[in-house]
Formats: sequence, structure tokens, C-alpha cells
Amino acid sequence: MLKEERLLRIGVLGCGPISQAAHFEACRRGRNTELYAICDISQELADAMATIHSPRKVYYNYDEMLADPLVEAVIIGIADQFHVPMAAKALAAGKHVLVEKPLGVTVEECQALARQAEESGLLLQVGHMKRFDPGIAYARKFIREEMGQMLALKAWYCDSTYRYTVTDNVMPLPVSGSGALKPQGNPKEDKQRYYMLTHGSHLLDTARYLGGELLAVQARHVQKYGAHCWFVAVEFAEGSMGHLDLTVAVRMDWHEGFQIYGEHGSVTGKTYNPWLFKSSDVEVFSARDGVTRRPLGADAHFYKLQTEGFADTILHGVPLQGADIQDGIAAMRGMAAIARSAQTGERILLADVTGGV
Repeated sequence: MLKEERLLRIGVLGCGPISQAAHFEACRRGRNTELYAICDISQELADAMATIHSPRKVYYNYDEMLADPLVEAVIIGIADQFHVPMAAKALAAGKHVLVEKPLGVTVEECQALARQAEESGLLLQVGHMKRFDPGIAYARKFIREEMGQMLALKAWYCDSTYRYTVTDNVMPLPVSGSGALKPQGNPKEDKQRYYMLTHGSHLLDTARYLGGELLAVQARHVQKYGAHCWFVAVEFAEGSMGHLDLTVAVRMDWHEGFQIYGEHGSVTGKTYNPWLFKSSDVEVFSARDGVTRRPLGADAHFYKLQTEGFADTILHGVPLQGADIQDGIAAMRGMAAIARSAQTGERILLADVTGGV
């Protein structure tokens, strides 16, 4: 692994599952990043992670990590309810921020954070790491440069009953510690809300990344035998239409992908369980030359690529490749709109949506 001479010094907030499985290693593997510091209120957990990942600094208090002048940027990998307040603290301390998705839990708190980020002049990137899937990135390039006008988009995100059999084999064995800070109540008890925030945020961002801005949604939701399914009719701002399928959990293998129909071609994609770090299988067909192409995404460590892109923007002024704060707000609006529509059956304009899921 060849490192660049100038590395972005990153502090990671939270030593829980997402940091253990993704962010620590992403900072260590990144060609332009350094895992400079880690922080968790659980001293036991922070010390255990320090033994494995060898950061230069270990903190048990977030304010102390933010006060460290050598920390240039913070990755926030903690519970959804803490994303906005902890990102706001980092911005106030002069640190760039990469915050896990979803950006927040209400439209209003996300908008307030956006105002603070704009005033600070700092980078705030949202962790929609699927934008760094080489197959999905190739699909977007074809759509923008060759496909012409889009007619329709279908996308689906169907978690599997067998996903933990797979992830238990490929993810590092999780380490826990006493004294962890948790949100009030148990956010995972309300499965309908939890699944939308956790999985729906991915589906909505992929739909926007490939198809453009969303104007309105009309959703149906059904729950049976512990499984939830949303079918969502989508109107894109530029006039095309779409269909989104969010199902948790299907009695089959991981089932995620998209089909897009356009003026001069089409795109199909199959996406894998993210912890396999395997690029989506994508086929693009161009009517201009009658040729179908299938790119090979050899490097599909999405979290590493995301962190490298974050650092490139900060260190070298490279245009942001990931999701910015407005993308995070748009995903939040989309999820809130789907929740309202599923309750009422009505068509909901995203621009009119407030509140949360």
C-alpha cells in the first residue's frame, strides 16, 4: 500500500460496529488518509480498538479530540440521533466532517446543519458510500454522457434473511465495551422507521444519483410475518417516472439493483451485499453502436474510496465525488415523504415535507 506524502489526519468518533467494519480500515488503507485518532465514551472499547488499529491518539471525550489542533477532519460513526449535534460540534471546532448516513432524523435539523456548514466554509460529506461502487459510478457516467433523456428508472433494495450468515463470515468479529452512549429508548424497536432510515436512505440516494432530483412520491406499505415492504411510485423533476422497492427481509439472497430506460440506451445493475466489497454487475447498452458493455470494478472497497475522495477534496480541491449535505437533506425529505404517503395513500411533494420518518 503506497501512501502519499501528505495525509489527512482523521479522528473517528465512535468505536462501534460501523467503525470497526468500515471506517478504521478505510482510514488505514486510504492512500491519502491517516487514522490519527479514535474516540469513544467507552474507555474499554476505545482501548481495545487502539490495540488493533494503532492510532496516534485515543480519546474518551469528544470535546478533547476536537480540541486537538492536529485533527483535521472527523468521521462520525455513531447512532443516527447523534449525527447532527456531533457534526455541528465538529464544524464549530473547525473540522471537516464525513458523517454516516442518514444525515439526521428530521428535515429541520439537517437544514440547520446545512446553514452552519455553509457559514463555516468547511466540507461536510454524507456517507452514501454506494456512490463509490465502481459499477454504479460507471452507470451514472453512461447515463449522463451517452444515454440521452431518461424515460424510467426502477430500483430495489431488498435485504435478505440470510444477510447475517454472510456478514458474520466476512466482517471482523465485533468488539463491545461497557458504558456506551445510546439514544433514549431503543430506535430499533420501531422496525418500520428503523428500516427506512437504515436501508431506505441507500435506495433513495441511488435513485437520485442515477435518475436526478425527485419531485413527488406515492407509497404503499405492507407488513407481514415480520417483513416490511414499500412500493413507491416516483416522479422525477425532469419528467420521467420511477418505481422503488424497499423490502426487509426477502426470503432469498441479497436482492439489490436497478433498470434504467433511456433515449439512446439502457442500464441494468445488480448490487451485492456491501460487506463483500464487490462492484455491482452493470451492463449498459448503447443504441448508437449496438454494443453492450460490462465494466470491471477491480477496487470496490467503497469505504476506502469514499474516504480517499473526502481527503482529495480537502487536501487538493478535487471536486466532491460523494454526497454533499444537500444530498443528505434530499434523502431525508424522500424518506419523510414516503412515510407520509404510506400513512395517507396520497401523492406527496418532497418540497412540502417537514419532520422525520
